[in-house]
Amino acid sequence: MEHTLLLNATYEPLKVIHWKRAITLLFQGKVEVLEVYNREIHGVSISFRLPSVLRLLKCVRAKDIHKVKFSRANIFARDSYRCQYCGDRFDIKELTFDHVIPVARGGKKSWENIVTACWRCNNKKSGGTPVESGMQLIKHPVEPKWLPHVTITIGIRNTPESWRDYLYWNVELDQEEP
Repeated sequence: MEHTLLLNATYEPLKVIHWKRAITLLFQGKVEVLEVYNREIHGVSISFRLPSVLRLLKCVRAKDIHKVKFSRANIFARDSYRCQYCGDRFDIKELTFDHVIPVARGGKKSWENIVTACWRCNNKKSGGTPVESGMQLIKHPVEPKWLPHVTITIGIRNTPESWRDYLYWNVELDQEEP
């Protein structure tokens, strides 16, 4: 079944929710429907079109609803797909992540200890610290503060047409993904 794009009261995208959650928010009176799918939902005594885009009636602070997920993809995005040792930009297939302080030496799996690295620099650093390996970090890693602008990663071909007016795009809408 389809998912629903949830917008803040200010029309900023907050998150993508399951259609069942969308129906719950609608019947709780917390949202208004801006766009619908052609598909209908049927109940015993009611029938309506499935919501595609909802807007909250009350503004919420985005950080109350969304925290940036700690993941490999978001580490790469935080570091702009650049190796934090040599500074070169790479395709995602050529990147890995590196523990600044190695796990064997008490380094944690956290935003503050993991950076994007190319394979060459990661191998050069090996199990040492940047200082021991004669390397220097371009910038100190920190937890991203991407809010209030929320990045929703969706393949452009899979994005419902009804969402496109509400999302921020870095590419032309007619342009195909590589």
